Amino acid sequence: MIDIKDRGVCPTLKELGDYIGNPVFTKFCSKLMETFQCKEKIEYSSCSWEPGWNIKFRKAGKNLCTIYPRESFFTVLLVVGKKEKESVEAVLSDCTDTLQDIYRETQEGNGQKWLMIDLQDEDALYNDVFRLIAIRRAA
Repeated sequence: MIDIKDRGVCPTLKELGDYIGNPVFTKFCSKLMETFQCKEKIEYSSCSWEPGWNIKFRKAGKNLCTIYPRESFFTVLLVVGKKEKESVEAVLSDCTDTLQDIYRETQEGNGQKWLMIDLQDEDALYNDVFRLIAIRRAA
């Protein structure tokens, strides 16, 4: 088993999936790469809030989302910037109550909201995340 905080050993995507231990992670990554033709970049973050390994998915120089591995689930960081804000707010009422709450409760800074969304199941919230990533990709 990998140590998510060991900066000396960069884990593979498979090892991160084994660490998480939830097949939804592998499905999410596969769907993300297939849908948006993006690649993953595994990076170590030494920020005081969330030190450890994470996975960034980028396309055309834009960060689509960042995944923070947890045991049995994962957290998706999705930035809603000035370019995406209007489009996201236009579809928000069609999204789950959970996503609406996360959006409403996330403070805005420098014209951005950094949404932290925990995913454990392939459910409506999972689909909402893909909807927002599509908006981010198009912006």
